Amino acid sequence: MTDFSDLLRPDAVFKDVAVANKKTLFAQLAAAAEAQGIDARLVAERLAAREKLGSTGFGGGVAIPHARLDGLDAVTGVFMRLAHPIEFDAVDDLPVDLVFLLLSPVDAGAEHLKALARVSRRLRDRAFLAKLRGAGSPDALYALFTAELAHDAA
Repeated sequence: MTDFSDLLRPDAVFKDVAVANKKTLFAQLAAAAEAQGIDARLVAERLAAREKLGSTGFGGGVAIPHARLDGLDAVTGVFMRLAHPIEFDAVDDLPVDLVFLLLSPVDAGAEHLKALARVSRRLRDRAFLAKLRGAGSPDALYALFTAELAHDAA
């Protein structure tokens, strides 16, 4: 499935978010998750704990911070395009400007890994990344994530 509408809601897509560092980013991501009824404090704690295991910045200016939380019914996401890239200790040492937060229920082992793989595959596509960086609004960003791949080639 190339359509991310099962992971991402229109109100969970943000453009030109100004953050100074990873800690501030995690606080912003947690606040965005809270708008979906998820405990912001817990999200920020879990993201920080996961990041201590190794950076979720996988290169090309992209990071996919992720965590598992009690109380979630399904895998859900938040996407942020940052106003300015920030240092993220990514594998390629490049700063990050595109962030896809993935939150999963604690017992969603295979589902969590499948969602992480889907997001990772999509965010390795350089043409798609260029479209994300060029999109003019949160609605345009959401449309890119929810359009089928065949439409992207047009």
